[in-house]
Amino acid sequence: MKEKVILAYSGGLDTTAIIPWLKENFDYDVVCCCIDCGQGEELDGLEERAISCGAAKLYIEDVIDEFCDEYVVPCVQANAIYENKYLLGTSMARPVIAKRLVEIARKEGATAICHGATGKGNDQIRFELGIKALAPDLKIIAAWRNDAWTMNSREEEIEYCKAHGIDLPFSADTSYSRDRNLWHISHEGLELEDPACEPDFDHLLVLGTTPEKAPEEGEYVTMTFEAGVPKSVNGKEMKVSDIIRTLNELGGKHGIGIVDIVENRVVGMKSRGVYETPGGTILMEAHQQLEELILDRDTYTMKKVMGNKLADIVYEGKWFTPLREATQAFIESTQKYVTGEVKFKLYKGNIIKAGETSPYTLYNESIASFTTGDLYDHHDAEGFINLFGLSSKVRAMKMQEVEKKQK
Repeated sequence: MKEKVILAYSGGLDTTAIIPWLKENFDYDVVCCCIDCGQGEELDGLEERAISCGAAKLYIEDVIDEFCDEYVVPCVQANAIYENKYLLGTSMARPVIAKRLVEIARKEGATAICHGATGKGNDQIRFELGIKALAPDLKIIAAWRNDAWTMNSREEEIEYCKAHGIDLPFSADTSYSRDRNLWHISHEGLELEDPACEPDFDHLLVLGTTPEKAPEEGEYVTMTFEAGVPKSVNGKEMKVSDIIRTLNELGGKHGIGIVDIVENRVVGMKSRGVYETPGGTILMEAHQQLEELILDRDTYTMKKVMGNKLADIVYEGKWFTPLREATQAFIESTQKYVTGEVKFKLYKGNIIKAGETSPYTLYNESIASFTTGDLYDHHDAEGFINLFGLSSKVRAMKMQEVEKKQK
């Protein structure tokens, strides 16, 4: 009886070529697993393609709600953004995919898991760290790093597939390298490989439009949160995944969340990509807008540090670690009172604040007003400034003393 290998299958060029390659070089029964994090129409015809390429079976696993509730929400609560721009769309999905691959491997009695991530990218790290943390006994086959893998380009992969009687719905010169889920879609390749080139947005965008082509009229949106979790959009309460779907439509319509970035990959190289995250950009901004009212200064300051740390942890594939658990625990402790409503206007790529309320707001008009209120006496500031600036004054006095001695 042949051993089984679980293949993380997207239906794209790499994983399509890997099916016959695994059978030829390892004599495995190949069980394909497509983990659905919200890829949409990309899943159409996937089973027929996998079986026709030689797979013994295909699992299509819907993890959309798990992805949104257990991976996206903690990152939103942390305002976790890698290098101030990237909202971690691909990074957040990899641990839930690795987790489900391991679960299916156990169910099938497989001895190995294979992925099609390249040896230059981040995903090889994310997949493999996840698998090692959850199933250290399973063998990992990284096709692009295996000596038996002789294909070094998309053109060679296409020729390999043709030689094995596999018809492909894409070509090497017209396809970006993309990753899509409910949170975002990323684009790499073609003209984006040259940082000097402007993106061909007419050819590239999938989830929305450019700000120039967005409606001339802005659109107001209201959202509510309870304990840091999004609960409703425009008065309609819904689960997190549906909130993201709704915000994707609104954000895409108004040209929100298009980011062109040259980022630093974990492996050390720089990489250029364009990310579309319309709903995620709105959700992050709305949550942060509410936190401004509620968190005290010291907590807010430390939370920014921890949010940046969580972004690095997620980007580097370290989800299943004590450090992620501890960092997330801190973030969750700050969310107890992040409850309220935010209002904003979407207009040509911009999210414009239009008001926010919370039963736990720390904003006190009596204190903040320019007029003298009951809780604040302007004269109190004098003593505070004397103490707050004492170290600066002492140092300045010492420097004056030193200068006099040197003359």
